[in-house]
Amino acid sequence: MNIQKNPGPTLSASNHEEGFATRADRGKTLRFSFLVLLIISSGFSCASLPARIHVELTNAEDGKRILSLTMKEGEGAVLRWRNSLFGLDVTERFVAEGGKLVLTEVIFSRPGDSLPEPVRPQDLEDLYQTGGPFRVKGVHKEFSEIVFRIGEVGHPKLQVGDRTVDLKTEVGFGGKVLLRVRKADLFERIFE
Repeated sequence: MNIQKNPGPTLSASNHEEGFATRADRGKTLRFSFLVLLIISSGFSCASLPARIHVELTNAEDGKRILSLTMKEGEGAVLRWRNSLFGLDVTERFVAEGGKLVLTEVIFSRPGDSLPEPVRPQDLEDLYQTGGPFRVKGVHKEFSEIVFRIGEVGHPKLQVGDRTVDLKTEVGFGGKVLLRVRKADLFERIFE
């Protein structure tokens, strides 16, 4: 009489490795699914982040970074300098809007005098050339790039948020500072 016992399933080395591979594949699938969910949820949360612009100042000669930061839409920047031709103090006000800096106000004033009377925005270009104190509000001139050439008299200073950069100190007389503005990327919107 021949009795054979069914020993049941045997565990070979190949079956054992296959079990590990299956668990590893499941782990990879779970990590991948988690990553996809994280990306989708961060996409929804980023939609609610305030729009920002990235502002960068560099030395136009050697590319050295002077300032790099982000601004929320609606935040302002102010450029102050002395007009060497007319000896007037100049204030130019900008606001962050649509991924650009928008010039909104220009003031040419005599040092120590009160604010001059306002004039029409359409007269601004002529007034830059002809001199005399003036104030223009309601300007809407967009910039994504500006080159500042540093003269002996002008001594321009750019204030962005709580930071003030003395452009002449940064690059010296005859130097050039390049300001570039763009929409902030996702990383900058989250972490800056």
